[in-house]
Amino acid sequence: MFLALLVSALVVALVVIGLFVFGLRRRLIQRSGGTFDCSLRWNVPDEGDVSGKGWVYGVARYSGDRVAWFRVFSYAPRPRRVLERSGIEVLARRMPEGEEELALLSDSVVLGCLHHGRHVELAMSEDALTGFLAWLEAAPPGQRVNVA
Repeated sequence: MFLALLVSALVVALVVIGLFVFGLRRRLIQRSGGTFDCSLRWNVPDEGDVSGKGWVYGVARYSGDRVAWFRVFSYAPRPRRVLERSGIEVLARRMPEGEEELALLSDSVVLGCLHHGRHVELAMSEDALTGFLAWLEAAPPGQRVNVA
């Protein structure tokens, strides 16, 4: 009986500590400001895929001429992907379709992009999209940025 209570207490403590670390990590990512919720899908097929597969929920942070993207459900202190402003070409903007609506946050807008020749899709709120497009267009003189 005592052993079962001890094991149960340890499991509960580990779950609480794990949740605390998730919260602390997100707080540290957002500490410097310029963050927004952003789902990402990497290496999207050319013909498009609305199955909802491949979407990963995350937080993106502006950092100079880059956007650092962090997975939400991860303990990694470093970004999973880094998108450089000079390497992003916006191809299309659309609303989520089919099963994507279930995989993404409500009110998300999907932005299809090329990043150094690789198809990438970003899903974010309308407000975050406005900020992202403004950030892209605010490139320093001499940098070529393609926004559709």
